[in-house]
Amino acid sequence: MSDIAIHVENLGKKFIIGHQQASDLRNAFGAGIKRFFRPGSNNNEEFWALKDIFFEIKQGEAVGIIGRNGAGKSTLLKILSRIMEPTTGRFEINGRVSSLLEVGTGFHMELTGRENIYLNGTILGMKRAEIRAKFEEIVAFSGVEKFIDTPVKHYSSGMKVRLAFSVAAHLEPEILIVDEVLAVGDAEFQKKCLGKMDEVSKNDGRTVIFVSHNMAAVQNLCESGLLLRAGRLVEKKSIEEVISSYLSRGLHSGKKNVDLINNDLSITFSAIEMFSGGELLTNGSGDPVILFGEEAQFILHLKSNSDQSENLYVAITICDLNNIKVATLDNLYLDQPFNPSTVEMTVQCKIESFNLNPGEYYINLWSSDGFETIQNIERALDFEVADNNSLKTGKSHSKTKHGFIYFNQTWTQYDSQHL
Repeated sequence: MSDIAIHVENLGKKFIIGHQQASDLRNAFGAGIKRFFRPGSNNNEEFWALKDIFFEIKQGEAVGIIGRNGAGKSTLLKILSRIMEPTTGRFEINGRVSSLLEVGTGFHMELTGRENIYLNGTILGMKRAEIRAKFEEIVAFSGVEKFIDTPVKHYSSGMKVRLAFSVAAHLEPEILIVDEVLAVGDAEFQKKCLGKMDEVSKNDGRTVIFVSHNMAAVQNLCESGLLLRAGRLVEKKSIEEVISSYLSRGLHSGKKNVDLINNDLSITFSAIEMFSGGELLTNGSGDPVILFGEEAQFILHLKSNSDQSENLYVAITICDLNNIKVATLDNLYLDQPFNPSTVEMTVQCKIESFNLNPGEYYINLWSSDGFETIQNIERALDFEVADNNSLKTGKSHSKTKHGFIYFNQTWTQYDSQHL
């Protein structure tokens, strides 16, 4: 018998993106005339979520799939779970697959938790006696005993995830596929799930495919990793090497630096550089990745188009992708103006510990002479903060759970008489 659990060859998935026209009568009539005279024209666009994917996964191997949002991770898992058909290529799976890709995956919302356990087991090809033998263990692990005879439509998201994972992990699949959905559960349950997946892989010799943005969890569970970028497989190596590439080399797509030069202004930004841990981050093909808790530096290059010397104030405004202003770094608040006495100048802003919680952000640049704005550049550069701290401590900081900023803090317990 082959020791290959999954074989993927030239896999690709194409989607057709439609661009809808305005719905008023005049535009609809014009579009109809256009289609009549140019029958081949339309407003659809091809988008390849995956392209030219080749890899093999051995039986009993725990593999982490890493990549930025939109890299194609979930699409790949849906194809391997046979939820979605590939556009090109082929794949072979040796063994029974159980997947947890979304909250309530495989559940019928009108059925109770008990009925859904039997339904899922039947879909996996198990006999009723086999499901019955695992039933109490599944319910105990999920922690929803009190609601097991309640229709699943009345469950909270966390309860659905608890029961769905418990079913997926305990009904003895040869291959277990788990997406980021575990993040919905609380920290205690996430720890239980990771422990169960580790047991399934190492003790039972079953194959596990795990997608998560928590690098500590991926590193602790997986032996090897796949790194996806813009729908293509960049690396398949040991999990340590793949995580290192993801964190330090900027191997993911994103918005590039905008053109900062404007020769009509007295002083203009010409470039921006970012360093993390002493390493230049902005010389790669994608957005820079700053490591949480590491030293960070922002280097701004400016050009003076005037012979006059004037006070110069600059600001770096950090925003998240919802356009919420997170922090501002500037020399105006410190009342320490620069003096642009040369044609070219460089200013540096150094942060000893970059404690902005992991997530995706962008930078706006601003300059002023102290009285009026000289230049204001929106979204000069996108960047990402990666959860490097969790690799050291096993504890993850997430913007969605902990806000934007993590403060270094000390907690001390005293007897009540000292308060």
